[in-house]
Amino acid sequence: MNQDIKLSRTEAFMRSVIQKYDHRKYWKYRCIVIDPNKGSRLGDLWRLWYIKRADAFNNASMGTHRGFGAEFAEAPHLPHGLNGIIVSHNAKIGKNCTIFHQVTIGEGTGGAPIIGDNVLIGAGAKIIGGIRIGNDVKIGSGCVVYKDIPDGATVVCAESRIIIKENQDEC
Repeated sequence: MNQDIKLSRTEAFMRSVIQKYDHRKYWKYRCIVIDPNKGSRLGDLWRLWYIKRADAFNNASMGTHRGFGAEFAEAPHLPHGLNGIIVSHNAKIGKNCTIFHQVTIGEGTGGAPIIGDNVLIGAGAKIIGGIRIGNDVKIGSGCVVYKDIPDGATVVCAESRIIIKENQDEC
């Protein structure tokens, strides 16, 4: 059974009005805004306003700035829309990536992450620092990734470690 849900034009329009996010329009505008050779200054400012409004409404930031920004090989699949996704403006993300809600792709020591093709990033995952994520990688929900991940790997969280500080001073 095919799990893909196709929205009618009316449903897609209503979703874009309510969520203030139209996937096709957002990524088309973003492509124009980050390319310094496309569009006029006034047109870019209008498009950037649309993008930033969608980001603000959804508590997100896709690393979009006028004339530069995060590099996406193609628009990622966002099953839950922009909801809480934060992407560094220096990140590089490959083709056919799926990013669930509340994901952070942020800079740290050594720069921003470089993410390969066909990567699935689960809800709430955090990818931090100048690391490389290989192709065909799956990152589980809630994982914190700060080391390079080879092609074809699946990343899941390790057991929690509880650290108890002894000799604590009483207040």
